[in-house]
Amino acid sequence: MTKFLKRSRSLNATMLYTVLFALAVSFALYFGVASIGKLAIEKIYMSPDNVASRKAEIYSDLNSYVTLNNVSGQDSAALADFTGGNNFITILIYNKNGDLILRSARGEAQSSSNMQTYQVLQYAVEFGKLYPMRFADGVYNVAIGDYTQSREENLITALGVALAVICFFSVIFLYIHRLSDRIVLLSKEAVEIGEGDLERPISIVGNDELTMLSKEVDNMRSSVIERMGNERKAWEANSELITAISHDIRTPMTSLIGYLELLSNSDFQDVERCHQFCASAYGKAEELKDLTDELFKYFLVFGKAHVEMNIEELEGNFLIEQLLTEAEYDLMDMGFKVNHVPFEAECTVRADAMYLKRVVNNLVSNIKKYADRNFSVVLMAILENDTLSVCFSNSVERARNRVESTKLGIRTCQKIMEHMGGNFVINKDEDHFAAEFSLPVVKETK
Repeated sequence: MTKFLKRSRSLNATMLYTVLFALAVSFALYFGVASIGKLAIEKIYMSPDNVASRKAEIYSDLNSYVTLNNVSGQDSAALADFTGGNNFITILIYNKNGDLILRSARGEAQSSSNMQTYQVLQYAVEFGKLYPMRFADGVYNVAIGDYTQSREENLITALGVALAVICFFSVIFLYIHRLSDRIVLLSKEAVEIGEGDLERPISIVGNDELTMLSKEVDNMRSSVIERMGNERKAWEANSELITAISHDIRTPMTSLIGYLELLSNSDFQDVERCHQFCASAYGKAEELKDLTDELFKYFLVFGKAHVEMNIEELEGNFLIEQLLTEAEYDLMDMGFKVNHVPFEAECTVRADAMYLKRVVNNLVSNIKKYADRNFSVVLMAILENDTLSVCFSNSVERARNRVESTKLGIRTCQKIMEHMGGNFVINKDEDHFAAEFSLPVVKETK
């Protein structure tokens, strides 16, 4: 995951890059529109022919207005009304002698007596050509000023700003839309998985935190599939085991019940035959014990993780010597030679005596199945570094028809010792086998 984050680009960084890109494109678009519009105004709109054409149109409108309204050359109110309808034109009225007598612009008229000399001179240079026009009180010369260029420039500026804003928000919208599409897709696929469609893979798109989230969801989906597969296999294995053991238990149980019925309902005179029935019943009971032990081992290893134990403080030397002595007698009854090294050190351990006896019984059962009776079995315990260790060591019998171990006994021992806070290890080769379990010693408090 860390390696992915190093290679990925965060959503914050991507958003920042998107905003910067949108700003750059928007500014470029604005300046492009402004430059093209300015060039078009200068080259086309303000060309001499177009300027002359617009002034001719203004002259024609003014002439019609003067004729229809019988306007005199010094009627400032009427001329102010004319320019009030168009804020981008200016009208100058000159008398026959070429003197400026009136200026009208933006709905206001100003007589020459209210103008500075430099203004009069400036207007003469700025407006240029004069057009004769008949007014109600005679012929006057008219100069026309066309300022519609500023209007077109304002329109170009407004158009550039509008296009830049549209472009900016379009880029941001496209990014958010793409991001929201990914979120909606992930949400939809997660819902489908939640409804049970675990075979549908999660779509992995992009290279950011959302991509990482998609990968994690897909990993969880795969984990659920794997866990369900394992649970199904475990369930099938449990069902097969229960079926097999139920069948195996039923056979010796039926025989045992039959022998016990014969013993309880019959008056045997033949003591030897009675002993035979008792021995057979005892053998069947041993078979039942072995089968139930195997069932316990299986469910301890493959069952629930927590094992309920009665942990208490026990005298280590007394507990271990009792377990090793029982193991010694059991093995000697089976014809094994046992070298039992006595344990005399005093210590206190925390353990469950019943489960610890199961560990010893498992090891004894393992020795009975696989040990070579020609060699001694070594049983010993040592106290070292605040740890009590118990070792079982034997030589392995080289038997061709020996059934391979299922390792359930070993795994049972490991799990029991793990729950008691101890340890269980084995060492083996082709000729020897050694198992050692250990428990921490309870330190005395002063």
